[in-house]
Amino acid sequence: VPGLYFYDGQVSDIAANVKPSARGELEITSINNAYLNHGQLSVELMGRGMAWLDTGTPEGLLKAAEYVEAVQSRQGYYIGCLEEIAYRRGFIGHDQLYELGEALKKTAYGKYLLNVANEVNRG
Repeated sequence: VPGLYFYDGQVSDIAANVKPSARGELEITSINNAYLNHGQLSVELMGRGMAWLDTGTPEGLLKAAEYVEAVQSRQGYYIGCLEEIAYRRGFIGHDQLYELGEALKKTAYGKYLLNVANEVNRG
């Protein structure tokens, strides 16, 4: 099941008891099922604009990189920019975002952060 998973402190104990599946693999689904069986599973569906990129093979990794590059260069937004997400969600303030960008200002990533900070500052 493709997704983004967040687990609590129990996950290590649960994972230690997972047995290989019929395919001979340890499956993340086994952990999810354990939480479900204990009534502790919470699920949120991801909305439009989300993409699942399988990077389990060299070909898949290359295709994912090409997808990310195409989206970022055409739309002008970074995918998975943690600082921008933290700012927009209110976890860090404008000054901290600006400082993070300043520290990396010689890189494209730092310039992007400064752009986001300046864009927000302009209104």
